[in-house]
Amino acid sequence: MKNVKNLFLLPIISALIAISFSASAEEIDEKGILTVSYENDVFVGRDSHYTNGFRLSYISPETEVTKWFENTTRYVPFFLQGGNKRLGFAIGQNMYTPLDLTRAVPDPLDRPYAGWLHADFSVTSDTDKRLDSLELSLGMVGPASLAGQTQDFIHSFVPDAQEPQGWDYQIENEPAIMLSYQRKWKNTWQATPFGLGTDFIPHIGFSAGNVFTHAALGGTLRLGQDLPSDYGPPIIRPSFGGSDFFHPSSDFGWYLFTGLEGRAVARNIFLDGNSFSDSAEVDKEYLVGDLQMGVAVTWENTRLSYTHIFKTKEFRTQDSNDNFGSLNLSMRF
Repeated sequence: MKNVKNLFLLPIISALIAISFSASAEEIDEKGILTVSYENDVFVGRDSHYTNGFRLSYISPETEVTKWFENTTRYVPFFLQGGNKRLGFAIGQNMYTPLDLTRAVPDPLDRPYAGWLHADFSVTSDTDKRLDSLELSLGMVGPASLAGQTQDFIHSFVPDAQEPQGWDYQIENEPAIMLSYQRKWKNTWQATPFGLGTDFIPHIGFSAGNVFTHAALGGTLRLGQDLPSDYGPPIIRPSFGGSDFFHPSSDFGWYLFTGLEGRAVARNIFLDGNSFSDSAEVDKEYLVGDLQMGVAVTWENTRLSYTHIFKTKEFRTQDSNDNFGSLNLSMRF
């Protein structure tokens, strides 16, 4: 009788195992994501301080991470085992200027001219409830960043744009290296008012290097539809972003969001000046904060988002708080 019972249970157990493996396979995302991010203070009618940022990124499908690399991530102390891994690569450029672009010799009490050209290499681990991101940035600050040429080129197409006069006084050339880590938790609190999804995504993180060295703490509140598709839209560092990837569960989704982050800053090369040579510098604030708000829309394999970022003063002689806009377009393929 016992053998008969086992024979009866065997196909049921086999079917349950097959269903389990099928469900796991469906969770694996086989699409890569290409994202274009553009940030500028033109959205608020300004042309100063953090004045322009561009980033082009690609993040791999989960199926492209080799077994060897996934085994290697077990030695990364911040990553949970069992999360779906993705590899990422990005190139970007950040541009910083003082308030008055017409001065041939910039105001020594204002933010120095500076640029940063960088390539970023990242790995992420996503468990649907928690996202770990580790990123290595390599590049150059100073004239080699080509920020001055980029601003001159952009302004040549903008009617009545001021021609910047002080790029000769920008910070000097210096190799730039930075390691950044961020952890986010999703759906730690959730409600559904009016049939919409609501969640709160807290995060912690740090960056260490000669570009930025800081520790960060914050969170994002979202309201909309198909919230599990991502962890919020991406933002160019040092502002806090969501995820380069998104994995929608429906053809259309959207959400409104707002978030806060506080940072304790030990180094900001664009305010502190060069590490190994004399250059323009100002006295930075050691505690800074960001307020973000915006909207994101997903339609099939496309995500479009706009984020408005308000920043507290970053240096002591700064005349007022800064704000700028961030536009992001992501496509799955």
